[in-house]
Amino acid sequence: MDTNFNIKDSKYATGKRKTSIARIWLKKGTGKIIVNGKDYDNYFKRANHKMQLLRPFEILNQATSYDVKCKVKGGGLTGQVGAMVHGISKALVMMDSECKSTLKKEKLTTRDSRAVERKKYGHRKARRSFQFSKR
Repeated sequence: MDTNFNIKDSKYATGKRKTSIARIWLKKGTGKIIVNGKDYDNYFKRANHKMQLLRPFEILNQATSYDVKCKVKGGGLTGQVGAMVHGISKALVMMDSECKSTLKKEKLTTRDSRAVERKKYGHRKARRSFQFSKR
């Protein structure tokens, strides 16, 4: 745990996406985001991941109002960002219920339930079959 992040005065929420699960602690602060003990700039290298992560705060015009501490596991980086956005949105609604309609309109409070389709028996992939040969 980070020494200057007190969990007692923060809100907790869980976000999920694909096979990723993000545990989010949100509190009033200066806009610092810690992911698995690292700064989010060091954890996520791609620009679209960073932009997607900050989206809930930018929608509410509160980019530097909250500190976030997150433990995320499972999946890849894209799924982890999606899980974090879901968790952050839920925590923001817990902090201030007036922002619920704004975040709901942007579909950030709803879990994205899409997942990889399973491979079927007798097929090469989920839907791709082996090449058919008549002769």
